[in-house]
Amino acid sequence: MSSSNAIFFLHRNFSITTKTNLPNLFKIPSRHRNIVIHEAQKALIDYLHGTRCLPFTYAEHIANNSLYSLTNLISKVDFSLPTFSNNINRVFRYNPINEFEVFFESIGIDYNLVSGLLPHDKLFFSQDRTLLEAACTLSDFGFPWEKLGVLYMEKSSIFEKSVEDLNLRLCRLKRFGFGNVEVIGICLAFPFVLSEELGQKGAAIGIDGLFSDLKLIFLDYSLGSYVAGNVDSWHEVCRKLRLFYDLIGWKGNVGELMGRNKSVFVEHKEDELVHKVEYLVEYFCRFGVKKEEVAQLILPCPELLKVDLEKQVINVLELLKHCGMSSNDLVDISKKFDHVLGTNKMVNLPNVMKAMGLQEWFFEKIKGGHHRLLVDYITSYPNEDRDKDYQDGLRRIHSSRARVHSINKLNFLHGLGFGENALTMNLLDRLHGTSSELQERFDCLLRLRIEFSKLCVMVRKTPRILNQNYEIIERKVNFFNQEMGKTLDYVETFPAMLHYHLEDRVIPRYRFHMWLIEKGLSSRRKYSIQSMITDSEKKFVARVFRIHPAAPKHWFEQFCCRKLPM
Repeated sequence: MSSSNAIFFLHRNFSITTKTNLPNLFKIPSRHRNIVIHEAQKALIDYLHGTRCLPFTYAEHIANNSLYSLTNLISKVDFSLPTFSNNINRVFRYNPINEFEVFFESIGIDYNLVSGLLPHDKLFFSQDRTLLEAACTLSDFGFPWEKLGVLYMEKSSIFEKSVEDLNLRLCRLKRFGFGNVEVIGICLAFPFVLSEELGQKGAAIGIDGLFSDLKLIFLDYSLGSYVAGNVDSWHEVCRKLRLFYDLIGWKGNVGELMGRNKSVFVEHKEDELVHKVEYLVEYFCRFGVKKEEVAQLILPCPELLKVDLEKQVINVLELLKHCGMSSNDLVDISKKFDHVLGTNKMVNLPNVMKAMGLQEWFFEKIKGGHHRLLVDYITSYPNEDRDKDYQDGLRRIHSSRARVHSINKLNFLHGLGFGENALTMNLLDRLHGTSSELQERFDCLLRLRIEFSKLCVMVRKTPRILNQNYEIIERKVNFFNQEMGKTLDYVETFPAMLHYHLEDRVIPRYRFHMWLIEKGLSSRRKYSIQSMITDSEKKFVARVFRIHPAAPKHWFEQFCCRKLPM
């Protein structure tokens, strides 16, 4: 489990307001609940320290951080304020409690998960002291008791280690030049450093490799001077670092890259950084690249974290020119992919590039030493002129009764990479269905392994291919491929073939074509399978008659779905 997932399962200490709203205390008047909880905590401390001989400090840690477990016990006591203290002490005296339950909750693990962590055949620490001793050792070193759950949820094997082993490992980590506070923050963010089983992520870099990186980042590049001298601050900045380690893949030797770009970890709060990085990763992965490559793009260009990719508008040709595309190539792009020309929102840029087959070229441009290309373009071209015909069409849509439906379809096309131009506007009336249905049909053709850029050209030439149920589209493509032996190139070259009814036209005419071949009547000079399917009924019968005068009669009797005309 990653550290970010582990943190999700932890809870903070409850405020007084929360205490008054606990469901197990509904029978106790709200004005008495804080007193009741305080008495229950004292009773649990007395039980753990006095009866179970647990050192007072640890008994206090457990009692003060196991609120839900305590309220379950409180609910079993008949409430009377004068007698409550004696009654709750009697519960602890005569009713054995599950000490592991209060322990797991006290170290910060969500109470809803505690039951799944409890040993099946043990109630008392005396039956297995390893878990408690490990927690006490870590606490003695300085780990906040209520944060130990972070370690347990990611690497429970840490709590199986002996006191000697844990102390030895913690001392070893300090030899890299860090103090107790720093080591604790690092361990909470990278729990594998306390475990002999380094795991999938840890094994790739190793403890020495990670600490060498961290020494470079914090000491040589002085990131440590920006971190407050407490565990929470060190834990937070280490979680930010881990965000990038998880993305880059734990390959090691990234300390210099992080250190040189420490502003990423200084200028952004954790929640903000996680949100922006996750968004950029999702965005740039749409170019068909790996998360590792995106992380290595973000670090040297932290300005990307401040770019608004949702609202910013780009001009496709201007951006390509800005990225170094030659004049001749720009002319070729304009001729071949005229449907992407004009402006579009930056959020659609990945599919704009995919629609031209340029996604790899573009990402290599901005990654290969030109990290600021995209940021510089946004800065240099703040306002883009919109196509006049497109704007006129947009005004007509907004004044129409079906404006929401039309705008959604228009956004669907822009999302594919179609630009804000007259060609895109003209496609709207030829596309039938909701935006979600159109997207479903488009995705179906992608799943059938039609290349994105070729599919966009198919839609531009023959938009009606998206005007049918995706299951029908899939059956047609499979028939062309499996029964007719046609490759996807055939469908891409003649997308109109997807228009025709499979059972009423395509299958009968294809089988008639195979009959002609069997009888030796087929001649490529007279017809092609494409013309056999796309011809109107009248033209098809005339063509068949020229092949052989008796062929039409056989067509109507054996293949055609309709009867022979009288």
